Amino acid sequence: MGSWSIGHWLIVLVIVALIFGTKKLRNMGEDLGSAVKSFRKGLQGDDKSSEQPQLKADPEPDQASAADKKSETTR
Repeated sequence: MGSWSIGHWLIVLVIVALIFGTKKLRNMGEDLGSAVKSFRKGLQGDDKSSEQPQLKADPEPDQASAADKKSETTR
């Protein structure tokens, strides 16, 4: 009961190809590759995608801090 030789792996590969078909295996490989690429891109944290657009209803950061200071002085 040793490890599998190259002959064993070739037989397994032929059986898998017969069951699923080469086109389906190719599509599964492409899907897996694109998933890995997306995962790596997500881990890198692309700066453009991580920036949240500021909504128009949100005050500018300078205006928000000025409004906070103004409310603190009136208390």
